[in-house]
Order: sequence, then structure tokens, then C-alpha cells
Amino acid sequence: MPEWLVLTLAMLAACAVVVVITLVRHRTAAQDEDPSETPDVIEYMTMWIGVVYAIVLGLAIAGVWEARGIAQDHVQAEAQALHEIDERVRVYPAGVRDRIREDVNAYVGHVVTTEWKTMADEGRVTERGDELLQRLRVDLTDYRPGSDFEAQAYQPLLDQMTAADQARTARADSMDPTMPGVVWFGLVAGAVITIGMIFALQIRRTTRELILAGLFSALIAFLLFLIWDFDAPYSRGITATTEPFLALFPGARG
Repeated sequence: MPEWLVLTLAMLAACAVVVVITLVRHRTAAQDEDPSETPDVIEYMTMWIGVVYAIVLGLAIAGVWEARGIAQDHVQAEAQALHEIDERVRVYPAGVRDRIREDVNAYVGHVVTTEWKTMADEGRVTERGDELLQRLRVDLTDYRPGSDFEAQAYQPLLDQMTAADQARTARADSMDPTMPGVVWFGLVAGAVITIGMIFALQIRRTTRELILAGLFSALIAFLLFLIWDFDAPYSRGITATTEPFLALFPGARG
């Protein structure tokens, strides 16, 4: 199911629940009930509950957005390290240089065309990606520099290899959700309490109040969906992308 459809249904469902409960409550209310007699303490509590929940939502959104940015940084670091290897290896003899560049291109092509889909669908990196990166490491480390000029390039190439490996590991680790289950429980419970306080204010069945209550609940549904969407940096909605790889290796898509 497309994510935009999930979001639309969630927002419509939140509006429908509020409207239905309001109508049912209006029908079952006592004849002498006066909505204007809401105690001041309830209005005060409702205001502060809304403020506190807004702060929690803001922190949650900031947290998942930051995690998404960090995930993209891992991709950028990995792509940049591989690009440095591809460029710096030009000081090596043609046969060694071409073999290492073939290893780099094979790895990047696999990440862009195959591994990224596996990350989105299954939440893991592939064994084939590990094998290709290991082959690149072996070809780099097993070569013995034949001159001082090649020797000067050898250690920086190994440093870039280490950086690429570390970035890949960080990319694999950042696939896990940012928000733990207890935080989601608090967010959902807070949404229920915040929306529930609308009824504590004894809203009436006027068109204006129903519209405002529906929009308020739809907004909370949208913000919760936004958090959920950002919580998987590589598989939902606005995700980390392969753009750093494609920018540095234009032929990686094949």
C-alpha cells in the first residue's frame, strides 16, 4: 500500500473517530448539561497536556530526522572513501590499477543496484557486498609498492579502505529503528490523552467545533506518521539515498 494512502487513511480515521465520539456523546448527554460550565482547572490541564505533548512530538521528530541525516552521512563517507581509492590508485602499474578500479566499480554497482533494495526490503546488507569489499581490501593490501612514489600512496589507500569499511558497518548499524517501543507507547498514549481532553472540554456538535476537533486529530495523526516514516532511514518515505554513489560513480547504475 502506498505511504500517501496510509497517511490519508490514518488522518481520515482520526477525524472520523473524533466526530463519531462527539456525536455519540452529544446524543447520550444529559438534557441539562451545560458545556459552558467546564471547570477552569480542566482547561488549564488541557492546555499544559497539549504543550507537553507538542514538546515530546517535536523532540521525536528532531531525533528521527537527525538519525536520517546521520544515515545519509554514512553513505556519503563510504562513497567518498571509495572514490579516493579509485583516484589515488592511478600511481600504481596499469594492471594493478585496473584490477582495483574494477573491484571498486563492482562493489559500488552491487550496492546501488542490489544491496540498497535488500536494505529497504529486509533491513540488512548483503553477503555479496561483504565479499566484494573484502576482495577490494585483498587487492589493495597484497600489492607491494615497487617504488618510493607508490609506497607513499600505499598507506593513504589503506586508510581510505578502512574508512570505507567503517562507513559500511555504520550504514548497516543505522538501519535499525531510532524510536524504541517504549517511546512509541508514550507517543500513542499521549495522542490518545491529548485528543481525549477535547471531550473533557465538553465540545458541542456545532460545525465549527467538529471541524476544529477533526483537524486537530488529523494533525496529530500526520505528525505520528511523519515520525514513523523517518524512523527507518533506508526503507520508507524520505530516506537516505544512493545519490553520493551515483554522483561520484555515474556508471554505477549500469
